[in-house]
Amino acid sequence: MTDQPSSQPTPRVYVIHENPEWFPPLQRAFDAEGVPVEEILLTDGAIDLTAEPAPGIYWSRMSASAHTRGNEHSKEYTRAVLSWLEASGRRTVGGRGVIDLEVSKVQQHVALQKAGFDVPRTSAVFGTRDLVATARSFGAPFISKHNQGGKGLGVRRWDSVDEFAAWVDGPDFESSPDGITLLQELLIAEQPFVTRAEFVGGRFVYAVRVDTSGGAFEFCPADACALPGQGPLFQLRGETRDGKPIAEHDLILRLPAFLAENGIEIAGVEFSETVDGRAVIYDINTNTNYNPDVEAASSVSGPRSIARFLGDLLEAEYGPIAQSTGAQEPKEPVHA
Repeated sequence: MTDQPSSQPTPRVYVIHENPEWFPPLQRAFDAEGVPVEEILLTDGAIDLTAEPAPGIYWSRMSASAHTRGNEHSKEYTRAVLSWLEASGRRTVGGRGVIDLEVSKVQQHVALQKAGFDVPRTSAVFGTRDLVATARSFGAPFISKHNQGGKGLGVRRWDSVDEFAAWVDGPDFESSPDGITLLQELLIAEQPFVTRAEFVGGRFVYAVRVDTSGGAFEFCPADACALPGQGPLFQLRGETRDGKPIAEHDLILRLPAFLAENGIEIAGVEFSETVDGRAVIYDINTNTNYNPDVEAASSVSGPRSIARFLGDLLEAEYGPIAQSTGAQEPKEPVHA
């Protein structure tokens, strides 16, 4: 490790995102771990493609649901910035290949299926002309969802193809931002919950039991997503359905190799255990959020695990860094 030129800023962790409401728990975690951090809000700004990016570790947690907050172009902004960073040799987490997987459930499905995981039977429909015909061949009941989703938005259950057809032809139809609608088998859980397994640095952190008894599909765990009067949906899950420690669940044992193969270092992987004995993975979240109730119940913290992991990468890349725990104002992605 050589000394940094005096004109260069101190190396730090840069967090690329578009939703400031989700950042405070992460800021507190970086402060607690003594890791210097700075936000890059990719809602606008500019980069000099001939310039060298500032030294640091760049973590992308761009969300597939950015368009729901008026930031419909932020995903493309992130692709551009990550391409620039990686071409310049900067270390990225959640890099260029990972964001493509984050914003496409088709890519997730194909990757999981190729790796031998059980996934829901799914048809991808491009545009709207063939939606109803595909649904008739698919058969009810089923769910429809956006290929580019996030937070469970756009997911609907259909017990009748005729009802689905009326929706498609009516004023309430919602198209996926990329024009791809997925028709997917309705998974019937053995018990009314799904599981979200959290991984940091490719290692299992903890599992979350998500209550589905209300029949909804919107399961954003972040404190900022909580609705008034909503009961606790998220609990720490400690055991498999046959009483073993949850870390010994077959899926959780197999997932680290899959994540490594696909360059995914931080993720929440959601699966359902069905009445017919399947364990079906249906979503990968590479910009994972953490629920405060689960964090309070767990002996290990998701955000602090991330801060520690990224801090270790920073030190490995640049050597010991003078620690700064002061919160930084978000900046535009201009690093010369």
